[in-house]
Amino acid sequence: MTDEQASSTSTEPVLRVNKVYIKDLSFESPAAPQIFRNEAEEQPQVSLQLNTETQQLDEQLYEVTLVVTVTGSNSSRTVFLAEVKQAGLFHIEGFSDSDRDQVLGAYCPGTLFPFAREAIAEVVQKGGLPQLVLQPINFDALYAQQQRERQAAGASASDAAQ
Repeated sequence: MTDEQASSTSTEPVLRVNKVYIKDLSFESPAAPQIFRNEAEEQPQVSLQLNTETQQLDEQLYEVTLVVTVTGSNSSRTVFLAEVKQAGLFHIEGFSDSDRDQVLGAYCPGTLFPFAREAIAEVVQKGGLPQLVLQPINFDALYAQQQRERQAAGASASDAAQ
């Protein structure tokens, strides 16, 4: 390998998933055991909230945490509340700032979501409730929407300052 080839391969972006782990997991069923007494009761309406947290641990190592909160409620009460903080350690190097932000804001949460989805489904079922299947999420589209909203908010703030 020539020096020119070696230098061109060393500038290639690198992205590795070093570890995936649950940082926190909680489940509450405040209406139990009453909800189990009337099996014909209406199915709960499920709401989903997503959030991400990113922490740079060193120059190339980032911890990304995907927080998934699922609430099931019917007309009269909360049936269950499940939350998982699914985290991962990602080695990221050789990306431009904007590409790195996109990796941290879309790719990493997208990688973590199947693990979080499995954890939520398992804990809800172990709580004595019917199987809960969360649908896949397009994190690239969510990231793009968030970027557009930030740009619009920035434009609004600069207009207000004038």
